Amino acid sequence: MAGAKENVVISSGDCSLTLLPALGGKISSLRAGAHELLQAPLKPLAPRTQTMAFSASDASGWDECLPSVGECIIETETGNASIPDHGDLWRLEWEVLDIAADSATMRATCFSLPLEVTRTLLLSTTGSGWLLRAMYTVANRGNGFVPWSWAAHPLFSAQAGDRIVLPASIQTLKVEGSAGNRLGQNGDTTQWPIAKLADGSQTDLSVARNIESGIGDKLFAQPDANDAWCSLERPAIGLRLTVRFDPVLTPYIGLWICYGGWPDEAGAKQMCVAMEPTTAPVDSLAKIGPWSRILAPGETFTWPMELHIDRITELTEISEFSAQ
Repeated sequence: MAGAKENVVISSGDCSLTLLPALGGKISSLRAGAHELLQAPLKPLAPRTQTMAFSASDASGWDECLPSVGECIIETETGNASIPDHGDLWRLEWEVLDIAADSATMRATCFSLPLEVTRTLLLSTTGSGWLLRAMYTVANRGNGFVPWSWAAHPLFSAQAGDRIVLPASIQTLKVEGSAGNRLGQNGDTTQWPIAKLADGSQTDLSVARNIESGIGDKLFAQPDANDAWCSLERPAIGLRLTVRFDPVLTPYIGLWICYGGWPDEAGAKQMCVAMEPTTAPVDSLAKIGPWSRILAPGETFTWPMELHIDRITELTEISEFSAQ
């Protein structure tokens, strides 16, 4: 059993994951053959504090955002709670519960709210590539009712010419934020894939641009029940990455499209596409709606997610979520 400060590596065939329990349980590396699939660190990997901005960290790899993506203050039965930027989990040391050659289970306890999160990852080889199955459980360890939201935060490396593929049922997306308001302001709606820009011109959102474009868009959609997936096709490396999720348990998909548009300060920029299954179509837990989640004392909630890494031979039809 690895200690909490030791890196954890799981693998199946030519695919491997490196996890950093001491740094928020981060998946710091996801390699398929010779290719690294995650955003490289913008700054050196280092311990995090409870109050630092996400942009002050390495801003790379795959983190988990809970109990909120956006920094906010919320009211609870025991008083106001201050939720930091991108939540608690990426700042915490995770406990390693179990490790096998192809799987790992880890757990962390939030500090802003009395929530405990357990995540199990299982990597396997398929006929066309690899499959990463994730299973999450959140538990309320407090004495009162606790609000929460979750979003996966996998920053997949991208390059100009890559293609984002969404189900045909998604024809519009809600704008959470857009660098320079190119797609509008928070709460606006944009068309997919051909979107009208603020200057009146049009752009194809499904095609990745170069890092000099300065694009940084956060968007949300709610797919139909049989269309809970999102893909990033990378022809230059011959791979398709498809995120699949349960539309009943986690009904929304967040899409972070960043081609040099973030961080705002000087320095290295992200070049990535994040496909983020989530419980809410907003970043802030303070924004209340029909999506809002509350756990009673002692209550738990469990949900799955999948990442399919497939070799591209031709454009194939995407099937519905398959995790059990």
